[in-house]
Amino acid sequence: MTETTAIRARRVITPAGERAAAVLVRNGTIADVVAYAAAPPDAVEVPDDQILLPGLVDSHVHVNEPGRTEWEGFATATAAAAAGGITTIVDMPLNSIPPTVDVAALKVKRACAAGQLAVDVAFWGGAVPGNVADLRPLHDAGVVGFKCFLLPSGVDEFAPLDPGQLGAAMAEIVTFGGLLIAHAEDAAVIAGAPAAHGRRYADFVASRPPGAEVRAIETLLVRTRRTGCRTHVVHLASAESLPVIRAAKADGLPVTAETCPHYLTLGAEDVPDGGTQFKCCPPIRDHANREALWEGLLDGTIDSVVSDHSPSTIEAKRGDFAQAWGGIASLQLGLPAMWTEASRRGIGLDRVVGWMAAAPAALTGLADRGSLAPGLRADFCVFAPDGRFVVDQATLRHRNPVSAYHGRTLRGVVEQTWLAGVHIEPGDRIGRLAVPPESVPPESVRPESVRPESVRPESVSLEDEERDGIPDG
Repeated sequence: MTETTAIRARRVITPAGERAAAVLVRNGTIADVVAYAAAPPDAVEVPDDQILLPGLVDSHVHVNEPGRTEWEGFATATAAAAAGGITTIVDMPLNSIPPTVDVAALKVKRACAAGQLAVDVAFWGGAVPGNVADLRPLHDAGVVGFKCFLLPSGVDEFAPLDPGQLGAAMAEIVTFGGLLIAHAEDAAVIAGAPAAHGRRYADFVASRPPGAEVRAIETLLVRTRRTGCRTHVVHLASAESLPVIRAAKADGLPVTAETCPHYLTLGAEDVPDGGTQFKCCPPIRDHANREALWEGLLDGTIDSVVSDHSPSTIEAKRGDFAQAWGGIASLQLGLPAMWTEASRRGIGLDRVVGWMAAAPAALTGLADRGSLAPGLRADFCVFAPDGRFVVDQATLRHRNPVSAYHGRTLRGVVEQTWLAGVHIEPGDRIGRLAVPPESVPPESVRPESVRPESVRPESVSLEDEERDGIPDG
């Protein structure tokens, strides 16, 4: 474990743009960003063919622990994050058991995380039927916001909100300045589409039409307009929804949106029949849709790019498109996947970093990270932008070797990741729990902490769940 007081590079991505610079570090924080030549003699030198970036912030990760640790867990998810240049992840409230819908469940998750973290972890809370009274206590305990579904989530313990329940949750959340994020697909539109069936990817895409996203976002924004609640649309996949979001922003509504690397780098035309490693909900759509999503990202309609890492066991990905789990496991690959496509389009790495570090940090209120500026966390990614590699799913750090990128050549290699001024080596467990600054901080998660097995419920297998139409979150 190497700790530094300075790191310098000929190419550093700062809020003001790319420059040669030295970043000075004191007590895990950036003390200053100075001229390259002003670095102290013991500064870590970044090779000239590599770039110093802020550590990325991934605000959409399903860790699944406790309860479904055969799918993923804190140790493997954070190891994958570190290998991908990500220094903070935010865990979604569902697919774990218990889901994070009250303070007791949050405490269980934090206890399970102890001693396992390679990078920092924050948590989303959940908004489900009947837990309005739990929302403020969860906010005060340090969750960054509240996730809800507008259709069945695929796991019984995390039920969707109907329009009245959605409005009630938003009316409560706005009283303490909180944030609601939503999986926005409309159940009625999907019920009117052909059911998912068989091995043809085109049939699966037809089962979740773009109009399901459009209608759900319209429903969501009606409540945003009524309540004033800050609202965020997760994993936007349908470009048909962009005019709705664009108009809401023009009207001054407090709405943001994210999309994911797989929607920006893959297309329905690339998915072979039977290729359930590509299944996610909403689905990867065609190349024309992908082009329109890029336009929405470049014009600011879409604010951020995050993984929606939603892994499962190999067995859960087997079967046809009706049966297989819907989720893309890509936590480690987001930066090279995005850089591969962005560089081809002439888009600078500074834009990519803004979408994948600064924007998710701002969304989640983690204001002490996401950029290389004095006073912020000394979290770094050292990135070789011209390196190339062929993805081998067997070498990825997440728990189960399944990847939609397997066999693809990606541009850009993460060479090093640093957390609070410390170089993360394989096997290091130096991550801490992260909370927004206004929250009451939890007890520190120290590398020597021991996980209390008494809080870990029995693992639940996929066979215990209803498999048909399971969406990722």
